[in-house]
Amino acid sequence: MLKYCIKRLLLSVFILLGVSLLIYFLVRLMPMDFITNKIQSQGITDESLIEAAKKAYGLEDNSFMGILKGYWTWLVNFIKGDMGTSWLYLDEVENVIAQNMGVSFFLSFVSLILQLAIAIPLGIKCACNQYGKLDYTATVLAMVGMSFPSFFFGSLLIKIFAEQLGWFPINGLVTPTLPKDATWLETTLDMGWHLVLPLAVLVILSIGSMMRYTRTNTLEVLNADYIRTARAKGLSESTVVYKHVFRNTMIPLVTTLAGVLPGLFGGAMITEQLFAIEGIGKKAYDALMVGDIPFIMSYNMFIAILTVAGIWLTDILYAAVDPRVKLGK
Repeated sequence: MLKYCIKRLLLSVFILLGVSLLIYFLVRLMPMDFITNKIQSQGITDESLIEAAKKAYGLEDNSFMGILKGYWTWLVNFIKGDMGTSWLYLDEVENVIAQNMGVSFFLSFVSLILQLAIAIPLGIKCACNQYGKLDYTATVLAMVGMSFPSFFFGSLLIKIFAEQLGWFPINGLVTPTLPKDATWLETTLDMGWHLVLPLAVLVILSIGSMMRYTRTNTLEVLNADYIRTARAKGLSESTVVYKHVFRNTMIPLVTTLAGVLPGLFGGAMITEQLFAIEGIGKKAYDALMVGDIPFIMSYNMFIAILTVAGIWLTDILYAAVDPRVKLGK
């Protein structure tokens, strides 16, 4: 087990180095130039001043070796724990991430719990009643939900439930007219009401794929020989489904958990932007639009580290749900 973990850790280091190099080259080649735009917005057009500012940030040379030199400087600082200062937010990148990650985490965590609570039981129920009314209805609705882009579905919900019916607020986390002396309960309820539509977008658009995945895996398990044996022994259908089928259905589902960590902490970029929620996803989107290199690099590396950690945890979880898996070999 220890040998396996060490091998995976070393492999993860090489993966992260490759990812960071690729991200840095892509960021440096983006058409957005924050420094030039910022200086010119102040009415300064002197090219020498612009070049001097770029040189101060190590961005004056866009040749291959120049970008490689800039990457090495960034990598050394990142390893030391220095993520740099965001050009857009004028604060340390780690501070911006820490201050805005809580909202994104709460939004993603609640949506994940709702997805699991709805999609997995629904997928198992559909598989146990294959080609029934529930199966057909859930399959059609799942396909429809999976077909909607998040920005389109979110705009549709805003148009119907916020603008036309007026049931929910359009954007933000708190009602602007909420009294400053509002109680904790009033503030919490107000924030919860603001999060209904964003949560609906995240949950509805994600249920379909997880439900279909659960249904397919459950159908495979239901046709296995040991399930027929369990039924022949006289076990009740609920015991067969929830004790034998469910556990083995979870084995392939563990694979999907690799994306849980980056999903929880990385924010929902499009949804947060659409509903004007000041989470880490919206901050990353705004930084990307203006070419804030320190923030973009640190944010993407943060997501990359979480992704690698998620994959590593997934491999560990395989041993927990499937005794046949031996991680030490």
